[in-house]
Amino acid sequence: MTPPDAQSNRWSDLDRPPLNTAALRRGLLRPGALWTSLDVVEETGSTNTDLAARVAGAASGNPLAEGAVLVAEVQNAGRGRLDRVWTAPPRSGLFLSVYLAPTEVPVERWGWLPLLTGVAAATGLARAAGVDMALKWPNDLLVSVDGAERKTGGILAERAGDGVVVGLGINVSLRAGELPAPTAGSLALAGAVSLDRETLLRGVLRSLEHWYGEWRAAGGDAARSGLQAAYAAGCATLDRSVRAELPGDRSVVGQAVAVDGDGRLILATDDGLQQPVSAGDIVHLRGAAGGLV
Repeated sequence: MTPPDAQSNRWSDLDRPPLNTAALRRGLLRPGALWTSLDVVEETGSTNTDLAARVAGAASGNPLAEGAVLVAEVQNAGRGRLDRVWTAPPRSGLFLSVYLAPTEVPVERWGWLPLLTGVAAATGLARAAGVDMALKWPNDLLVSVDGAERKTGGILAERAGDGVVVGLGINVSLRAGELPAPTAGSLALAGAVSLDRETLLRGVLRSLEHWYGEWRAAGGDAARSGLQAAYAAGCATLDRSVRAELPGDRSVVGQAVAVDGDGRLILATDDGLQQPVSAGDIVHLRGAAGGLV
């Protein structure tokens, strides 16, 4: 018989052990490093909401240092773009937010931060989990499950104080019956060689520190920092027929031909025009298995 408190017991699923906060701090919080604090909470609504509240609460007193990291073992009200809900079983993924304040970079270049986070997460996870990752413009991480593209992660960036809170959710050990949608996937289902969340988290944050440092050193110039080329190389949206669902119930269909210096997706439409898209949902009209993504 299952104990009545099994759902809340932090060791109720032995395949999903809790994160070791002390070990993570030892590995990531170093003098001169980007990461300045790291907290792990058992449960919260949204790490983005919580970290943004810390930024706002510290505005009048002791400012929150750039590089703060907040991780949750479970989110019960995680948010994606357009306020879509992101939920998963406890300790089945990585649910985190970081505070970045690139004040020396022109604000008009800050739109690259979610794309930068995508590149960092994809490269960090590919190394740590041994899984091929791809990017779907503007903020999704894809893996291949049984030959089909599946979303295994998402990114949400929001202004907070003098900086930006960037949230990242990654499905790590979700089993087929736990997926929230048929288009979802996980590192486990993609054949990851490691599902150790501490290893994965360290890999993602170290990769993010590297790419953020390169981008910031280049004054936010995505081309000069190598970020634009890295994003294009890993973007599954490029060279695909897509439908861009835009604000105001508009849509544009075309061939995704480039990501420009401002991080916009450039579509070549049937009328011979090139349409830049700065915000919207993208549907891959011909997915890896011939379906829609």
